[in-house]
Amino acid sequence: MILPKTNRLTTEQLAEVTAIVMEFGCKIQPIVGAVRTIYAIVGDEREELMINRLEGLAYIDRIDRIQSPFKLMDKRSDLATHRIKLGGVTLGDELLVIAGACTIDPKNPNYFYETAAAVKEAGAQALRGGVWKPRTNPYTFQGDTKSLDILMEASRRTGLPVDTEVMEEAHIPLALDAGVHTLQVGARNALNYSLLRAIGRAIAERDACVLLKRSIHMGPINEFISAAEYIAAFGNPNIILCPRGTAPTLDGYRNHPDESITPLLKEKTWAPVVVDPSHSVGKASYVPAAALAAVAYGADGLCIEAHVSPNHGIGDDPKQALTPDVLAKTIKQAKQIWALRRG
Repeated sequence: MILPKTNRLTTEQLAEVTAIVMEFGCKIQPIVGAVRTIYAIVGDEREELMINRLEGLAYIDRIDRIQSPFKLMDKRSDLATHRIKLGGVTLGDELLVIAGACTIDPKNPNYFYETAAAVKEAGAQALRGGVWKPRTNPYTFQGDTKSLDILMEASRRTGLPVDTEVMEEAHIPLALDAGVHTLQVGARNALNYSLLRAIGRAIAERDACVLLKRSIHMGPINEFISAAEYIAAFGNPNIILCPRGTAPTLDGYRNHPDESITPLLKEKTWAPVVVDPSHSVGKASYVPAAALAAVAYGADGLCIEAHVSPNHGIGDDPKQALTPDVLAKTIKQAKQIWALRRG
């Protein structure tokens, strides 16, 4: 990490720094913050001569070397003070709740509009809704691009920012151009590095976020954080880590709940953690307890599936979506646990 003496380098200074690191097979990635810009050295930063030449420049304050597989996401990086805002909430300062339907039914848009209004009333600050859906069975409903219009109309009606999953590169510009603020990377794509790179490039110049779910088969914590590094390396560090249960499944639950990894993540990275209890346990009656456990473990937020009439939903909604009244109660209790933890 290169920290200049001023808030940011001039064009000429950046060109000089870039020329130096390129001699050693590295490149520079500016990370633009609200107050100052820092400059990440992407590549092997252990070359002593390169560091000496950079530190010798009159306009450089210091070089921070982080020998970690994830230099930007590492808790010791200068992004440690970076804060992500979503739905009027600064993550880490207040509990964030993202809620909404698993899958938007393009044939019955009113269900989603009613759900959007209900989750806002219940206390959620952001709206989730599935436009494109990864399905194990190729003959089940895979989503519909038409649902993107329904998602954004619900956003306009409620004023809530929206989160939706993108499954392939073609979905990225469609979602961003429509106004989606948070791109979700699902468990099946969490290690799809070409997609992660494409998302990183697409949001580099935008005030957008990424909700990165933990892969179903993901192993070490470092692998999860390194997946986020693929996105951050293009310049936008607005990345939220989302544990959502892993394999092998725990008998009776949809997956093996993994909210307990939150403290382990926070030891290694500054990134906020928003847990998805719905996919972890896969049954509506279990979701409130899983949500409260996540907050007790230190989660910065929750991503919960909810529907005004789960039995009329599609996708996972009939089995794991909370009704608005249960969602409201869960949010209230989660905030109480949040307050106890913070106190």
